[in-house]
Amino acid sequence: MTALDHYSLAVIRQLEQIHSTQRAEIELAAALFAEALLNERWLYAFGTGHSHMVAEEVFYRAGGLARAVPILDGKLMLHESASESTEVERRENYAAGLLESYPLAAGDVLLIASNSGRNPVPIDLALAARERGVKVVAITNLQHTKIWPSRHSTGKKLVDLADVAIDNCGVPGDACVELPELSTLAGPTSTIAGAFIVNLLVVQAIENVLAKGVIPEVYTSSNTGSDAHNERLLAKYKGRIRHL
Repeated sequence: MTALDHYSLAVIRQLEQIHSTQRAEIELAAALFAEALLNERWLYAFGTGHSHMVAEEVFYRAGGLARAVPILDGKLMLHESASESTEVERRENYAAGLLESYPLAAGDVLLIASNSGRNPVPIDLALAARERGVKVVAITNLQHTKIWPSRHSTGKKLVDLADVAIDNCGVPGDACVELPELSTLAGPTSTIAGAFIVNLLVVQAIENVLAKGVIPEVYTSSNTGSDAHNERLLAKYKGRIRHL
């Protein structure tokens, strides 16, 4: 098989493993999402480095929830300085500044994606969310997080602070394709797995809300003549969601 085949099979198997082994956790998290929506609360999502893409996955897209808010900080992403983002996510107390811009409150749900689950910023944010009465859902790599120690002074990892922890079923180190001439592995899977999990949560939460007789607010594609629908949601939320 070629590397293309190895990677394709690895991803397919990983997604199947998520579906078969993480169903109970996904249903629990989706129930938290649905409860927040039914109470007109908010779904926040956060990740550092490449995991920030999981946070963006919930936001302002066709089939996505209107009451979803990504927590985005340039220094923790890759477009300003990728190397600096690695350094910043290891700083304790940095998360306090994030909470000045995102008013998480009791009844909200915070989704945190961190493949390693060991860096201080996601851990601090989870700690702060719990203090505010916010439910925390984690997407992490349980194999990896069991092997490597926490970088937080408490010794805690993200999985220790989550109300629900969902395993992305990846391998330690994320990359999964071995090539004979290469001294390291290629082909990371955490972004694909994270996006898959996020959308499992969203569609199940939507079904749960519908079962209560409530129609949740969901964006449609802006490229299918649905501008009027989305414009109504934008008019309602543009002053309340900072990134709209």
